[in-house]
Amino acid sequence: MTTESAARDRMAMHGRSLYDRGLCPGTSGNLSVKLDDGLLVTPTNCCLGRLDPACISKLDWDGRLISGEPPSKEGFLHLTMYRERQADRGVVHLHSTAAVAVSCLADVDPADVLPPLTAYYLMRVGTLPLVPYFKPGDRALADAVGLLASKHHAVLLANHGPVLSGRDLETAVSAMEELEETARLYFLLQGFRLRLLNPAQVDEIRRLHPS
Repeated sequence: MTTESAARDRMAMHGRSLYDRGLCPGTSGNLSVKLDDGLLVTPTNCCLGRLDPACISKLDWDGRLISGEPPSKEGFLHLTMYRERQADRGVVHLHSTAAVAVSCLADVDPADVLPPLTAYYLMRVGTLPLVPYFKPGDRALADAVGLLASKHHAVLLANHGPVLSGRDLETAVSAMEELEETARLYFLLQGFRLRLLNPAQVDEIRRLHPS
């Protein structure tokens, strides 16, 4: 099995898993994998739960379609993440319920939207800056994401959803799952007094697990 065909199969497997757990309803969300000669990205208007590996779009580094079906209209977000984070080889963008709900909240800290609830969130996500709202498909969104991506592998698009990259697709998916669960915890804990990780604990985790 070639590296590309294995990557296509992994994308289909992770898409099905994310869909089955309700993290990418309908035709929302998109995945990508960086190859040596371009990237694979999920097609436009596709359901991640029913991805055909052979139909996944392959793009060059200018975003031109090499093979497969037309790519997600948000493929430019994936290209931006890879350009800013050269070592990363997997990107996930979802419209998962809890994370999108957080992206709609007023008065969050735009430099780091979620508080330090758990060590695992800090280890896998780190900080989560908020990207201002842009209408769907607006290429200016790529510029806004690019301004943050060199220092952050996870960003939250206002009134839209999260984008995360990782050293491979599995790492990016794991971080996305941790983000969604932390967003759920955040809402479950509303109205309660919180015991957050203190600054020394946060600094220690970030020093040992830089994002």
